[in-house]
Amino acid sequence: MKNYFSKLNNLQLAIISGVLIGISFHPIHLGILVYIGFIPIFHSWFVNTPKSNFFSGYIFGITYNLISNYWMATNSGAEFIVVLLSLIAATVYLSIFWALAGFIVGFYENISIKILIMPFLIVSLEWVRSFGPLGFAWGNLAVTQMDMIHLLQFIEYGGTYIITFWIVSINSVIYYHFFKRSFSKQKLVMLLALLLGINAIGLIKLNMKSERNNNIELDIAVIQPNLNPNEKWDRSTRELTLNIMDSLHQLAIDLNPHIILFPETALPAYLRLNNSIRKRLQSAVNESNIPILIGTVDRRFDDLGKKLYFNSSMYLAPNEDYKMYDKIHLVPFAEYDLMPYILHPLGQLNLNIDRGIFMGGDNYVKFSYDKISFSNLICYESSLPRYARRFIKDGAKFLMIQANDGWLGKSAGPYQHFELARLRAIENRVPIVRSGNTGISGIIMRNGLVKKKVPLGEQSVFKEKITLGDAGSFYTKYGDVFASLCFVILLFVGPILSCIKK
Repeated sequence: MKNYFSKLNNLQLAIISGVLIGISFHPIHLGILVYIGFIPIFHSWFVNTPKSNFFSGYIFGITYNLISNYWMATNSGAEFIVVLLSLIAATVYLSIFWALAGFIVGFYENISIKILIMPFLIVSLEWVRSFGPLGFAWGNLAVTQMDMIHLLQFIEYGGTYIITFWIVSINSVIYYHFFKRSFSKQKLVMLLALLLGINAIGLIKLNMKSERNNNIELDIAVIQPNLNPNEKWDRSTRELTLNIMDSLHQLAIDLNPHIILFPETALPAYLRLNNSIRKRLQSAVNESNIPILIGTVDRRFDDLGKKLYFNSSMYLAPNEDYKMYDKIHLVPFAEYDLMPYILHPLGQLNLNIDRGIFMGGDNYVKFSYDKISFSNLICYESSLPRYARRFIKDGAKFLMIQANDGWLGKSAGPYQHFELARLRAIENRVPIVRSGNTGISGIIMRNGLVKKKVPLGEQSVFKEKITLGDAGSFYTKYGDVFASLCFVILLFVGPILSCIKK
């Protein structure tokens, strides 16, 4: 292997790593590749200068992100040139972090230190990348490990970053053994024992009885209408859409659940403003005595009379006033424009919204059923751990997720999005109910196992039982303390060791 890599240049090594890591994110069960995928780029970084590493890191980032996030360019809600530019812009931005990683590694002279700091560096990279309006946790390496659900049980302690640390550490150990100094048989046995031990503990945790004392069971009905989002707001099909949704709502009522969940922006109407449709829904809720959580678009006015649009959800309980939650973390360049006078992608959507500019909410709303609190994540929010964690920390006993991945067709995007919901369930040890307009809808248990799953492109109304225990975990309570610790170690321990070696 060492001789083979020595024949390849930095560009080739970067591309090989980019391909291996990129395809690991796809729903084709090749996540195992991520355990060797970093070795080629490590070989390049460990022997080259910061400047050279910056370039190779950027090439690696571009290759990996284009492959793993290609689905951004499949969005049918805007012109192809717009979504293609969105993919290119996202790739250019996200690749900067990998360029910086290579640049930092290049400053260390001792290869052993370079190998040692890699897990701390990549964890820090993912953590920093999650901040701000451009925060992107969708590409965290834990997403590649959904077939290794027993290993993911550890994220209740350190979030997805603990899986990143694990993956990069294995890459580093393999590289050290084959490229620097072979481990003795005794050390190999110890490493194998550690590997088996961690997997065994994960399997034990996965199969532990999840029910706790004073458990409560709720029956949740989920509606997956499978309506084309490009046609939903067309005036010529509006009545047909409303009738279809009414019939699906009645099917859900007939199942006699405790709560009914609709997907994101379920109806072509501003429910808070459209008294007729809202009262019709409220009447059905009152008669059936079954509350609903339904996605909607909302419009309000600021103090200057300017229209403000929100991606929201509305909770209608029997004989009570409605309650609303406004999506907090919006998708840049898809739900709002960071450069509003240059790019207007949502202007192509037939939502009858002034250039499609949404505003983000700022309230972490909890809904209530029979004194049981729960909260709602809207679509992209489920990819960012901080929002699920905040809701559970504030007292929510389970989470609903409303999504509309219909814009992405049958690309890898909807599949990755569903897996992200499973990560949120394990992190906070909480059941999750997900409704997608065209899928994927389902019920996810506290350990991340899927109790019910409706595939893409099917119309379905189903009822499943969720079991509520004491929601929350170490991660819920303390957050990204593991990632913070890795960042501190990267800042201080690496330079200190480097000085000692000198």
